[in-house]
Amino acid sequence: MAKLWKKSPGPFYLAAAAWAVWAVLGPMYAWWHFVLAAACSAAAWLAGRKLFPDRVLLVPDPEPPAKEPEPEDPLLAERRRALSELRRLNDSIEDQRLSAQIAHLEEVTGKIFDLVAQDRSKLGQIRQFLNYYLPTTLKLLNAYDRMDQAGVEGANIDGTMGKIEAVLGQICAAFDRQLDALFAHEALDISADITVLEQMLDREGLSGSQLGQV
Repeated sequence: MAKLWKKSPGPFYLAAAAWAVWAVLGPMYAWWHFVLAAACSAAAWLAGRKLFPDRVLLVPDPEPPAKEPEPEDPLLAERRRALSELRRLNDSIEDQRLSAQIAHLEEVTGKIFDLVAQDRSKLGQIRQFLNYYLPTTLKLLNAYDRMDQAGVEGANIDGTMGKIEAVLGQICAAFDRQLDALFAHEALDISADITVLEQMLDREGLSGSQLGQV
């Protein structure tokens, strides 16, 4: 809390009133008359300070300006949106086989986003996944959900839903391959490390085959 001093106008009014009363009732024809008038005015001002003291106001401290929320990372925002939509579709579609496939897609999609979030250099590897495969999959599942909710049978509805059911297995396999591809560079590095390790073990006579010959 900040303190704000508010000056009282009372002492100044009394000082001015003392001058006015002297001018009406007192003599004003000698210089010392003005000195007496000034002394009376000063005395009135001091009396006013006692009668009308200054007030201290407590003013709340100004609140700091609210920080604007930082914009959400686009990759994490897309992850949240995609997983939320897959979860909603899974809850809405009752077919057990499709439900299991959608749950698998949700799990693999989350892992793909998590890997790229940890290593942004992999982002270029999932451009096609982000721009086509994932949104197209969500579009197909939403179409299936709408047709399923229609509650009627027909050549168009049954045929389209059958095609989506048939292709969903291929989509799951494609998502799995996308996740596997993100480990390609790491797998290559590990393979090279293993090759070097085996060569060093052979050179130092520490490989399993050489130890067995000792």
